[in-house]
Amino acid sequence: MSKGPTSVLRSAAKVAGGTAVSRVAGLVRDILMARTFGTSLEGSAFVVAFRIPNLFRKLFGEGALSSAFIPAYAEAIVRGGREEGERLLAKTAGFVIAVLGIIAALGILATFPLQAWLASTERFATIMPLLRIMLPYAPLICVAAIAMGALNVMKSFWVPALAPALLNVVLIIVLVGVCPFIDGGLGFKIRVVAWAILVAGVAQALFQIVALRRLGVCLIPDFKWRGDPVVRKVLQRAMPLALASGVLQVNVCIDSFLAMWAGEWAPAALEYADRLVYLPLSLVGTAFATVLLPTFSNQVATDGSDDITTTLERALRNIVVMMTPATIGLFVLAAPLVKMIYQSRGGEFDEMSILYCARALAGYAPGLLIFCFHKAITPTYYALGDTVTPVRISLVAVALNLTMNIIFVLTWPAGWKHVGLAVATVLSSLFSVILLIAMLRKRGCSLRMRSILITAAGALAASGVMAVGAYFTHKAVAGILTEIGKVGEIAAVGSAMVTAVAVYGVLAWVLCRNGVRELFRRE
Repeated sequence: MSKGPTSVLRSAAKVAGGTAVSRVAGLVRDILMARTFGTSLEGSAFVVAFRIPNLFRKLFGEGALSSAFIPAYAEAIVRGGREEGERLLAKTAGFVIAVLGIIAALGILATFPLQAWLASTERFATIMPLLRIMLPYAPLICVAAIAMGALNVMKSFWVPALAPALLNVVLIIVLVGVCPFIDGGLGFKIRVVAWAILVAGVAQALFQIVALRRLGVCLIPDFKWRGDPVVRKVLQRAMPLALASGVLQVNVCIDSFLAMWAGEWAPAALEYADRLVYLPLSLVGTAFATVLLPTFSNQVATDGSDDITTTLERALRNIVVMMTPATIGLFVLAAPLVKMIYQSRGGEFDEMSILYCARALAGYAPGLLIFCFHKAITPTYYALGDTVTPVRISLVAVALNLTMNIIFVLTWPAGWKHVGLAVATVLSSLFSVILLIAMLRKRGCSLRMRSILITAAGALAASGVMAVGAYFTHKAVAGILTEIGKVGEIAAVGSAMVTAVAVYGVLAWVLCRNGVRELFRRE
């Protein structure tokens, strides 16, 4: 029997629960990073360097290969049982280790001449030593991601959602237990943090492999993947998506270098802002995307294609009700949130860091709802075996994003150039979502947008009133408690959030009651 909309919401809640643990730990990590490095050159260099192994993680792990692997793994289990699925898993893992291991080794060798070439530019030369350390993280985390896909197909969502927390836990231990007690300046401390990334990669891979073992699946990489017809099918499905995803991820890396060009503080400021957006995005958008791909794949495999449209529509309405207030709230309370979360007495995160980060957060905030929509819609194409359409849309969106990035960096005033990068990301994502929805009609999944738009209108109106109440509540409480430091900041933001929840809850029930009811409906 295919998994219906309600079961998707419950499974998404499990993913959100596990992801919440990871994201809270990630927030603690970022607070410690901000305290230790602020928006310094070292902090920005770490951000840019870590983008490279993350590029391969998103391409081979959570991106093209994973998206092609999950439907194939579900199909293998349905047709050939768990043994057939285990064979495909082993060969796919062998492919990831072999290919990414070679790429990582070549990348490490390339950093030496690059560092010599960039020696006269301190901003960019600082990146290379950190990149050398962190490149081997790519094959480790990609094996973990493939194992995560297998666990999700087997309807094990809690453990995979919890696994990314290990990265944050390891970094927290290093930032609290090691960095404060070593000398050598920020440069030496950031290299210690880079080595901790490798330790975390090993931990994440082992965590997923052990979880599979407990379900009776033994993941031992098989390097005899060449010539295997099923693996070839997975790779053929992945190649078009890899092209689009690869261009997208390269564009992300270019964005980081453009941000470094805009200012040595800019990559770090964008990273801290992005993390605040990613907290609600991961709890909702990533959770739905994680559950929807195997759900759609199972519906297709069991001839339940008619369920896909209904499932997707309900998921989008759920996202609208939950994410609209988060989007508006982040925009209105950007500066107070950044100050409350990242600034601490005696730390490196100063008033200019607050200003730059708050501007970036305000630029990213409108995209929160758009990013969630993109994550929910894209798995529909993958499950239907259509990787060409998302590729074409992504290529156009990437070109649009890169063009806007260059224009904004060149034309926006100093102190705002990095905000242009955030705004360009939001606008290009909106463009992608509009095209993805429009092109679904050709795949026989014509969404009934009227119900989604009605829900969105109600949620937006409720969120607008909520924003006014939250703003003035924060202003009033902050004016009274401004003398008591961090406690006063927390009380002011907390009061604004309580007001926001109360106002939005009441108005959402009045203005989009059906959408609210649907969140809790069991049938």
